[in-house]
Amino acid sequence: MSLGILCSGQGGQGPGMLDLLRREPAAQAVMDRATAIMGKDPRALVAGPEAEMQRNAVAQPLLCAVQAATWVALHPLLPPVRAVAGYSLGELSAYQVAGALDVDELIWLANGRAEAMDRADPAPGGLLAVRGLDRSRLEAVCRDCGADIAIENGADRFVVGGRRTVLALAERAVLALGAAVTPLPVTVASHTRLMAPAAAEFGPVLAASGLRAPPLPVLAGIDGTPVYTRERAVSSLTRQMTEAVAWAACLDGLNEMGCTVLLETGPGNALARMAAERHPDLPVRSVSDFRSLSAAAAWVERQLG
Repeated sequence: MSLGILCSGQGGQGPGMLDLLRREPAAQAVMDRATAIMGKDPRALVAGPEAEMQRNAVAQPLLCAVQAATWVALHPLLPPVRAVAGYSLGELSAYQVAGALDVDELIWLANGRAEAMDRADPAPGGLLAVRGLDRSRLEAVCRDCGADIAIENGADRFVVGGRRTVLALAERAVLALGAAVTPLPVTVASHTRLMAPAAAEFGPVLAASGLRAPPLPVLAGIDGTPVYTRERAVSSLTRQMTEAVAWAACLDGLNEMGCTVLLETGPGNALARMAAERHPDLPVRSVSDFRSLSAAAAWVERQLG
């Protein structure tokens, strides 16, 4: 019986994302450190306009700060972790959970990643969730419209990325084919060819950073295989900026590595819901489902027996 950790990506940020952390001194200490690095207090950002939290330059370091604060407070309450996987931006947080990144450097890298992505393409971009088409039909739509498949969540569940004008064309095309679509609250075309300048800028920053070989295996977002070396960690984190995230493969990889219980760090529970859909026999919850971090830890203990 082993625990796997899921680190959330962008989209779950909102006004209540710090509620579980208000009475956690260790988490508040992380918030103080994040304030010094970001130049803005995450607590003030969460209390401010929700639209500000959706801006890429704010969202990425903010989410990494919140996840780091959650993990620092939660980790002492949990049994040993078998493996970690992170969704999109969450892959960066996964290395902090695995012990390969210090909190300060995680937030600093998230800030640099967001800035590089914002500079990569001057035109407004975004992501569109598409459900109900298989990969071959969706790839044909993407070729016709100039979009890219950014994330594969399942056999007929994908996220498409591109410039806003291109996504409008893709949305009309997939709706005509009977698919369901959901625009995502992301302002850049993550995991697409448009991010090539960002990868070229951020890759050397990662290579020069204090990122270490992960003491726990982190599943590479691009293929769902475990990462054990620093060199592969740098490569995977760089490549995922321009290549599709194989999230379904990550979930399968956690299962194959013997993770019998999964816990998502939040905010939100999107990853927990996807994992429950793909592996219905696997107990999975998000920290956000609970009223306290101790309640989340107690649930894990019950599941592991």
